[in-house]
This record gives sequence, structure tokens and C-alpha cells, in this order.
Amino acid sequence: MPFALYLLGLAVFAQGTSEFMLSGLVADIARDLEVSIPSAGHLTSAFAIGMVVGAPLMAVASHRFSRRGALSAFLVAFLLVHVVGALTTSFAVLLATRVVGALANAGFLAVALVTATAMVEPHAKGRATSALLGGVTIACVAGVPAGALLGEMWGWRSAFWAVALLSVPAILAIVRAVPKGAPDTAGPGVLGELRALGDPRLLVTLLLGALVNGATFCTFTYLAPLVTEVTGLGSAWVPMVLALFGIGSFAGVTLAGRAADVRPVPLLVSGMLALLAGWVLFAVTAAHPVAVVVLVLVQGALSFGVGSTLISQALYAASDAPRLSGGFATAAFNVGGAFGPWAGGLAISAGLGHRSPLCVSALLVALALATAGVALVLRRRVPAGAEAPSGVRS
Repeated sequence: MPFALYLLGLAVFAQGTSEFMLSGLVADIARDLEVSIPSAGHLTSAFAIGMVVGAPLMAVASHRFSRRGALSAFLVAFLLVHVVGALTTSFAVLLATRVVGALANAGFLAVALVTATAMVEPHAKGRATSALLGGVTIACVAGVPAGALLGEMWGWRSAFWAVALLSVPAILAIVRAVPKGAPDTAGPGVLGELRALGDPRLLVTLLLGALVNGATFCTFTYLAPLVTEVTGLGSAWVPMVLALFGIGSFAGVTLAGRAADVRPVPLLVSGMLALLAGWVLFAVTAAHPVAVVVLVLVQGALSFGVGSTLISQALYAASDAPRLSGGFATAAFNVGGAFGPWAGGLAISAGLGHRSPLCVSALLVALALATAGVALVLRRRVPAGAEAPSGVRS
């Protein structure tokens, strides 16, 4: 893999830290800004909504700039909104900074996905995606637990300052390592690329990604109160549990990256079945510390292994949209990232307890499996010799 690809991963690490760190800061933010825990959880949903809206819009807007220029501008904007977030005393302002930061993150990730896959051979999109998303999983391993630890020691604002500082070397690395190039104007026009969304297999892949990612974020957003209120572990355990989730995530992305380009369908089917079983088992055993520690690791690996494979398959399926494919994938996955925490918060607000997000996660993965099954049946009904649309490869 090209070295510049790993430098893009450094920026994704900073952004992933910001996106995920709220799972360890929700209770602190809720107390400080005098809102409920489900309301504080909406900060995660707001970020995801910004990603959904921003991914295609920012991908289109970035065509007027070189990839290096677009990546740098998005990351500078991301840094500035975290400074504002660290200084504000208003929940409404903090919510707004999450949306704006998400727009910048969405634009960056959409351009970075296309840039990363353009650096490798056409058949190596899975490995390129895995290398880029490794920054997200490292954020889970190191950045998110560090954010939770900073929150414990100096308050949640210190975590926002840390993300802003992390963005500085990432900006310098991108300016030095990513070729300047010219504005990305080659290929079909925007309307032509948007027509790629009509591909049935691409739509199924994006829907599966939204459901699986929704399940991941549903539980991950409320992992800290789950560990303290249901499992009975002290708050000092929260950073360690988050780190275990990140270690599993890194392992899942790394292993899936090696298989996603060769046998994606068996990997996805077996991975989603195991993911469903894991969420159900997690819900049943959430009061047992040993089971929770093991399942956090396993579910992190399965969630990100399946998720990264679906992203790479979306990029393969969107071959007719070379500039917007990253935006399509980013938007779809953040539909799940917005819906999951909202559904989990709704379950908690309904009085179902902090264990309920695990049940919602299981339900979302079950829906993903049902969707995949229906799509497979419909695919097999295509007459022999008919041209099947491109999408998830067998």
C-alpha cells in the first residue's frame, strides 16, 4: 500500500476519535450542559446526519479543487469547529458544531476513499479501504479511550481540544504527501454519476451497510452507561472497554481487508450471522463482566469487518460513479450512524433500560440478513443469460 494512503489514515484517526469519543463522554456532557443522557446521545446522531447530508454534497463541491486542496480545506474546517465546541457552554452550539464538523468530515472521507482506491490496482479496493479505515479502528483503540480518560481527568472539553491538536500534524502530512494534481473533472458528469444509484445491487449494498452500521453505533454510543449501570463496572473501566472494542475493530478491518477482494459474499454472510448471534448473546449476558469484556472485543471485530467489506463492495458497485462513490458509501453508512443512536436512545427513554440498545442492534442485523436473503432470491430469478447489474461480487 502507498505510504500516502497511511497518512490519509492519520487524518481519519483524528476524525474517528471525534466521531466515536462521545460514547465515553455522554454522561459528562449531559451533567455539564444540564441535558438528559439520551439528549446528549443526539450529538452522535447529529454528527451522523451531517455526514449523511455532507457526503454527496461535499463530494460534488470538491470537484472544483484538487484532491489535496479539498482534503486540506475539509480538515482545517474540522479543526476549527472543535475549538468552538471546546469553548462553548451551550448545548445548541455544541450540537451545531457537531453538524458542521460532520460536513467537513464527510467531505474529507468521501474524497479520501476515492483518493485511496485510485492509488492501488483496480482489484485491490478492499485492501485500500481497509488501510484507510484502519485510522478509524486505531481511534477506537487509542483515541476514544484516551478521550474518555481525558474526560475523567479534566472534563469532556479536554477531549475536544485533543482532537483539534491531532488535526494539525494530519494537515501537514496531507500537504506534504498527497500530490496536488488538478481539479477532478474527468469522467461522467454529476447527473451521470447520480444515475449509478439506480443499480439494484448497489442499493442493496448501501442498505446493508446502513443497517449494520446502525447496529454498531446503537450499542457503541451507549456503551459507557451499559458498562457502569448494567454490568456494574466502575467508570474507570470505560476507557478499557472502549479500547477492547477498538482492538477488535482493528483486527476485523485488517482481516476483512485481506478477504474482501477475493470472497466477499461468504465473508458477509458468515459475518452477519455471527454478528446477530453476538448481539443476542451480549444482551443476555450484559450483567456478567467477563462475558461483556469478551463480547465487546468480538463484536468490534465483526462489526468493522463486515462494515469495511460492505464499503469496499459499494465502491466496486459504483464503478460508474468514480467521483461520488466515496460520498455514496459515506452517506449510507452514516444513515445507520444517525438512526442507531436515535433508536437506542428511544428504547432507553421508553424505560427499557440501558440493555435495550443491544436488542435494537440485534434487530437491525436481523433486518440486514432478511434484506440480503430477499435480494439473493430476487437475483437468482434473473433469467439465465440476462445481464445482471454490478454489485457485491461472489
